[in-house]
Amino acid sequence: MSAEAKVSKVSKAEAAAARPASARPAAAPLTERQEARRRRILHASAQLASRGGFDAVQMREVAESSQVALGTLYRYFPSKVHLLVATMQDQLEHMHGTLRKKPPQGETAAERVAETLMRAFRALQREPHLADAMVRALTFADRSVSPEVDQVSRQTTVIILDAMGLDSPTPDQLSAVRVIEHTWHSALITWLSGRASIAQVKIDIETVCRLIDLTEVRETDQLRRPAHPAAPPRAPAHGRTGRDGS
Repeated sequence: MSAEAKVSKVSKAEAAAARPASARPAAAPLTERQEARRRRILHASAQLASRGGFDAVQMREVAESSQVALGTLYRYFPSKVHLLVATMQDQLEHMHGTLRKKPPQGETAAERVAETLMRAFRALQREPHLADAMVRALTFADRSVSPEVDQVSRQTTVIILDAMGLDSPTPDQLSAVRVIEHTWHSALITWLSGRASIAQVKIDIETVCRLIDLTEVRETDQLRRPAHPAAPPRAPAHGRTGRDGS
């Protein structure tokens, strides 16, 4: 199953319950020219953030760097927070492509997910200003940025599911994935703020990924459990057992 199909599948499974009432309606598909313009904007955003972090990303400079009018930029991204959250989704998409070219080698799903998330973490570690800008944008995001935040979450989910080797996760597995996502994002924040070392982040990621093993054990137990419990043995009948009454 393609990455796009997995994103769509996860979206359909969770979006109905997660979408806020005030969320913007889905935008019409972009034309080839519009998509090229959007990619220039995201590239300019990432370049500026890599140089100076969140404060370095100024909408006027993004417009100039991507060669679009300032009004056009605001039609694509209503604010800097919208832009940087979309930049994070774009960066995760690139990471996913790289990860799929060289899949994790762990023996268990938990080991593969931990390896995958640490590789993604180290990619962000190489661009600390960019990572800080994107994570700050996620932190500042309000309900108006829900569609972009949801896309980041779905892309992260797809990366984890790919590492697990799953196309159709169970509700328990999706719950475990959500907890893993929350821990990964929290680990990014604590590392960026200087409150956690890379070694501590690795321990936290490996620990939370053990939830996957628990969901696999639970799934196995449910499969082994009989669908219908056996009926209790019938009590022997009292009274006559033969024609002679013996």
